[in-house]
Amino acid sequence: MGAMPTEHRLYGELARWWPLISPVEEYAEEAAFAATVLNSGSGRVREVLELGSGGGSNAVYLKAQFALTLIDLSEDMLAVSRRLNPECAHHRADMRTVRLGRTFDAVFVHDAVDYMTTEDDLRQAIETAFVHCRSGGVAVFVPDNTAETFAPSSHLGGSDGANGEGVRFLGWEWDPEPADSWTLTEYAFLLRDPDGSVRVVHETHRLGVFGRDVWLRLLSDAGFEPAIILEETTEHRSPRELFIGRRPAAL
Repeated sequence: MGAMPTEHRLYGELARWWPLISPVEEYAEEAAFAATVLNSGSGRVREVLELGSGGGSNAVYLKAQFALTLIDLSEDMLAVSRRLNPECAHHRADMRTVRLGRTFDAVFVHDAVDYMTTEDDLRQAIETAFVHCRSGGVAVFVPDNTAETFAPSSHLGGSDGANGEGVRFLGWEWDPEPADSWTLTEYAFLLRDPDGSVRVVHETHRLGVFGRDVWLRLLSDAGFEPAIILEETTEHRSPRELFIGRRPAAL
């Protein structure tokens, strides 16, 4: 999703497994909360740009309220999203450098922003959001962690398909060097084909983690009026901090 390296198998050859790895039903609550924040821009919010849209799971819910344009770096993930969201516009591009030559009422960047592993990467993604955000519009960023909230952890997931396919996975998050701007997540996937055969795939993802002060400074430097909103969730996890950029209305 977003600006991740293309060598991540999860977003390439394994993309067809995405609906079982991360079922769309799991996105309903967080997408509903994101919609309320996206609607906080001045004036009516109709057209929304999502950077790093991945398999389109958020779009399944957001498209009921907004006309969505979806951007992702992975063509394989875009193919998953097109099947779910054929009415949405899809473009393959990097969230750091894409320029569509138009603005939107709001810009949404879900956890694909985690693949911004340096401050310069994050600055470019925020600048992309700013240039695509209309006067009075809002940009919403949803990183999984900040430097203040990150803690080593592990989580399990996966589901089964109707044809006998199934996935189970372990994600193990840790930080080999707390002084830098990134952490590691080790993923181990067990993939079961319809014939019952099972294979194992392991890969490592490097994810960015930045302090609140960095987020607020970069949003301000881009021209946004920055703010932080605490997520409302009933899931058994700590709520995330959403970073909000409001583009000042033109005088």
